[in-house]
Amino acid sequence: MATVVSLEGKRKSPSLEPLLALCTDDMARVDREIVVRMRSPVALIPELANHLVGAGGKRMRPLLTVAAARLCGYSEGSDRHIKLATCVEFIHSATLLHDDVVDVSALRRGKPTANTVYGDKASVLVGDFLFTRAFELMVEVGSLDILGVLSNASSTIAEGEVLQLVSQRDISTPEATYLEIIKSKTAKLFAASAEVGAMVAGRNGPERVALQSFGMNLGIAFQLVDDALDYSGREAKLGKTVGDDFREGKITLPVILAFLRGDAVDREFWKRTIEKLDQRPEDLEQAHSLIERHGALSDTLERARHYGAMARDALGLFPSTPLKAALLEAVDFAIDRAH
Repeated sequence: MATVVSLEGKRKSPSLEPLLALCTDDMARVDREIVVRMRSPVALIPELANHLVGAGGKRMRPLLTVAAARLCGYSEGSDRHIKLATCVEFIHSATLLHDDVVDVSALRRGKPTANTVYGDKASVLVGDFLFTRAFELMVEVGSLDILGVLSNASSTIAEGEVLQLVSQRDISTPEATYLEIIKSKTAKLFAASAEVGAMVAGRNGPERVALQSFGMNLGIAFQLVDDALDYSGREAKLGKTVGDDFREGKITLPVILAFLRGDAVDREFWKRTIEKLDQRPEDLEQAHSLIERHGALSDTLERARHYGAMARDALGLFPSTPLKAALLEAVDFAIDRAH
């Protein structure tokens, strides 16, 4: 008689690997293009840029560009999709270099940040270099419409960063403002990355709209999970210092919800630690406790699942293919990082 083996508890964790496997040739070309485009006779530029870009990471934004192009039937014959994927990676990397200076961050992808190693001035200037390289690539692609999408995304990211700066340590920041920040500084580039993939494949109708929506909702879900992980994740898994958001007085959804649901004593704690940045060694543990007690973490993740569901729905008009299945799994991966 055959033995029935229960698979309860054996669920395979979602992964980016299926998507990476389907796009492996394109992503190898993107990596080569990145190396070429980082070259400069000023030796510090490629050295510092490679410190960040060469550290790897998930490369989700360029991966979205090449995957969206392939999903829309992009055929070989040019390297325009490779240039666009490199472009979005450079925009992302430039914002990271600037962010780490503004946030005084010490760790990025498990390594010391570029500003820690090379100084703030060099990091800002090399970030500017990567931005200019990105715009050179946009021009080479030769589409004013694509240039419009990516340049708009770049300005929106900057607006989001400034909005986050002026909201920093303001514990009364409403959830709507927080969502506007993460849509601008994170989700907008996810959306643009997927949208230009459709555009370079010549799909400027429903497919373009669907992929823009997919990227936007995926980006929101991704950032919500990131903000939750800062109060629940393991440093080795995150590749950044756990509790950085708290120490910097950054207003994220777990803090907003815990503050709104807390009593007078709880609120005084948040005002002291976030607004006044008067923090004691035991305060991070207390912050974890309050966030957990008021269900702020679970509700943040529930919102992430909501946006993840909308990202999956956006791909509904595409036929079932291994590539579509891999993109759907990428949504699950973005959310499952919290477990």
